[in-house]
Amino acid sequence: MDFLETVAPIYKIAAKGDFSLRILVTGGAGFIGSHVVDALLAEGHEVVVVDDLSTGKRENLAAALEQGAELCEIDVCDPRLEEVFREGEFDFVNHHAAQIDVRHSVADPAHDARVNIIGLLNVMENCRKYGVKGVVFASSGGVVYGEPAELPVGETAPKRPFSPYGVSKLSSEFYLSYYTAVFGIPYIALRYGNVYGPRQDPFGEAGVVAIFGQRMLRGETPVIYGDGEQLRDYVYVGDVVQANLLALKKLQEVASRADGSTAGNSVPGCAINDFAYNIGTGKGTSVNQLFAMLKQITGFAGNPDYGPERAGELKRIYLDVHKAQQELGWEPRVSLEEGLRLTVDYLDRASGGRG
Repeated sequence: MDFLETVAPIYKIAAKGDFSLRILVTGGAGFIGSHVVDALLAEGHEVVVVDDLSTGKRENLAAALEQGAELCEIDVCDPRLEEVFREGEFDFVNHHAAQIDVRHSVADPAHDARVNIIGLLNVMENCRKYGVKGVVFASSGGVVYGEPAELPVGETAPKRPFSPYGVSKLSSEFYLSYYTAVFGIPYIALRYGNVYGPRQDPFGEAGVVAIFGQRMLRGETPVIYGDGEQLRDYVYVGDVVQANLLALKKLQEVASRADGSTAGNSVPGCAINDFAYNIGTGKGTSVNQLFAMLKQITGFAGNPDYGPERAGELKRIYLDVHKAQQELGWEPRVSLEEGLRLTVDYLDRASGGRG
């Protein structure tokens, strides 16, 4: 089974709508965003991508561009973003553009805030000016809660971000709630666990599955920082795509109740947890366990090296996903073992195959 087979049923479910939307996807050339673009196109929607390609890759959009998606190579902080909104006449925005490296946020919190907070404000101001009906926001369940007192952690748990990246994601949710309360622009924040799958960059600083998988396929030793007992909630990108489609469907329902207009439909006293959904598996997997699974799949013969713990990283986190199941009709479908095999197969093909 390949990646497209795992998400094809999702596309069929989401394609039941009878009309096409015009959707802006920021960060749409990135790992997750490009898969969302593919899914929206498969539904029959018109898609415009904003991505400065600083971390995103044009090749991630190769098929999408052939199918009619448009790519605007600009930074989300760029004032010229207004031209994109003016010309685009978008119904909805899917906001994935972000600085996502926890360690980089610790080293350069100002850059993290510029991209993640100022960039969001630029997007939202244009949503307000040009009548966008709703926003799907890629948040992070892996960082906004900090070290949770109880596991799995639910949406209403205390928020104690442990890194500037976590602070910027949580701040973004507060700004989104402001735009809902004051300007009536509905949003849904999807708090992702540790997303993995095809197109994840094996040479980046984030994405342990791709990094380990690539090194092990090459016969190189992965490095585990800390003791390897850190718990994470690994969720397959195909399942995350489904969550985005279902979030869009829910926003469509909200917009239809407002007769297609959000102007003046303020929501006094709205709270960030009202519009947030954890997107994970509800299960914690240690880095050591992850290594063992990848070792079996790749046939790697060695053992990992261990390095010092890294600043800003949590000891344990996995997410309670019952709210998404109940209110969005979403649930994870791809097991960790199956998802790892699909990811390793992709990495293997992308690097020209083993041997």
